[in-house]
Amino acid sequence: MRALLLGGRGQLASDIARLWTKHEVIPLGHDECDVTDAAAVADAVRAHRPDVALNLAAYHRVDDCEGPGATAAFAVNVIGAKNVADACREHGAACLWLSTDYVFSGEAARPYREDDPTDPISMYGASKAAGEHVIRYACPRHYVVRSSGLYGVAGASGKGGNFVETMLRLAREGTPIRVVDDQTLGPTSTADLALALEALAATGAFGTYHVTNAGECSWHEFAGAIFEMTGLSPDFGPTTSAEFGAAARRPRYSVLANERLRALGIARPRPWREALAAYLAEKGYR
Repeated sequence: MRALLLGGRGQLASDIARLWTKHEVIPLGHDECDVTDAAAVADAVRAHRPDVALNLAAYHRVDDCEGPGATAAFAVNVIGAKNVADACREHGAACLWLSTDYVFSGEAARPYREDDPTDPISMYGASKAAGEHVIRYACPRHYVVRSSGLYGVAGASGKGGNFVETMLRLAREGTPIRVVDDQTLGPTSTADLALALEALAATGAFGTYHVTNAGECSWHEFAGAIFEMTGLSPDFGPTTSAEFGAAARRPRYSVLANERLRALGIARPRPWREALAAYLAEKGYR
């Protein structure tokens, strides 16, 4: 399988490039192919003739999306999504697009299934939900994959790291750390996500999927596990979303059920604590 990675320098792309060893992987960064440039995307897909193009480019500065960043968010997450889907349809490639748990409101009392209606409560979530609809319309041979709380060895290129690295940095600096305990998710290792995407892309079973590490926790519990596993004891405690005062609202509960993945016979990625321990070991933190 030949796989073209657009947004090919981020943490998920980096793990795909190093773990999809049986396939030809072609990563293109933003400077090599800007997904908002329809002609550049079409040229890249035509030149590389991938079996699947993975659109991993995203504007994901969630709070910035509530202000001037909304324009950039919709340019990348909607227009960019359409450009890639159009090029895939035109040149016979499957299109895989990474979406988010933030397309849901967070008011559910159980993990969200793939067929639950989207109801975003932030501009970022709205842009990703719109991107999902555009891809389904533009390219029938698509995989829309929602995941949650991503962290990987390479760090998120648009955010200067990831949640794990941020917590470790603040702990080392001696900064008091307060993390929200009223938002529950399924944090996910991009290494585990990359392996699940490899299995999914080989199926030809197009549609919408949820792929996360098993289990759930609050952001506060996630941070606590990071400190526990690394032996750090910072000034650390819980706070609420209201007290934290972020510009964008986040879902209260955005755990994703991996039902369609399981229906294909693809194992759900391991429990989130095991994945976190493996990440910390790989980075030399434990």
